[in-house]
Amino acid sequence: MNLTLNRRYAFAASHRLHSPQLSDEENRRIYGKCNNPYGHGHNYVVEIGVSGPVDPETGMIANLSDLDSYVQREILDAFDHTYLNEKVPAFKKSVPTTENLCREIYRRLEGFPSARLERVRIEETSLNSFEYARESRDTAGGNSR
Repeated sequence: MNLTLNRRYAFAASHRLHSPQLSDEENRRIYGKCNNPYGHGHNYVVEIGVSGPVDPETGMIANLSDLDSYVQREILDAFDHTYLNEKVPAFKKSVPTTENLCREIYRRLEGFPSARLERVRIEETSLNSFEYARESRDTAGGNSR
């Protein structure tokens, strides 16, 4: 029997939505106030979904302290109170939209050894959330573990 464990985490980060491939005018038109040269911040809420069989000895899919430590090291230490454009190498080449942030978090958590990563969901605001799920990744030619 497989079950899914969902765990929530929070971090604060800032970013500027600006593509070097577009003119300043196009960036302002497309990204609006999110193109502010000084950036802007969000209090993100990230939900991680992992699945696997229930271990008959522990009764768990994965040990929560192991998952928490992994997320702390791979995500929270790297992103919390950070200007994503400058401090996260992935965003030196891509615009740090929340869609791209969601994909980057997924990429960083794929190696969690105790369970299979199924999805990453990020709430950027009370109105906006984004989800990157295993199905879309496998369909796009990604890894299928």
